[in-house]
Amino acid sequence: MQKEIRCTITGRVQLVMFRDFAERKARSLGITGTVQNMPDGSVWVVAQGEESVLEKYIAHLQKGSVLSRVDKVSVIWSDMASSFSDFEILY
Repeated sequence: MQKEIRCTITGRVQLVMFRDFAERKARSLGITGTVQNMPDGSVWVVAQGEESVLEKYIAHLQKGSVLSRVDKVSVIWSDMASSFSDFEILY
C-alpha cells in the first residue's frame, strides 16, 4: 500500500552531504518526495512509496551518510494526500 512519511532528522546532518545521500537512497528504492535543510539545523524529508520500502528508507536515514551523525529520526506516517513524480532536493 502506498504511504507517505514525514521525517525530521537531527544530529550533524547539514554540510555533510546528507541531502544528496537521502536523494540517492530514495531514487535507488523508487521513492518519490523531497528533502531539505531546515533553519534549526535539522533535515526534513517527505517520502512516498510502498510501506515496506519506506521502512527500508527509514533504516538508511537512521544510519546516515559517511560524514553525518544522526541523533534521531522522527517519523510521521500518513496516507498520501497528493503524489510526487520524482525525488528532489529543495533549496
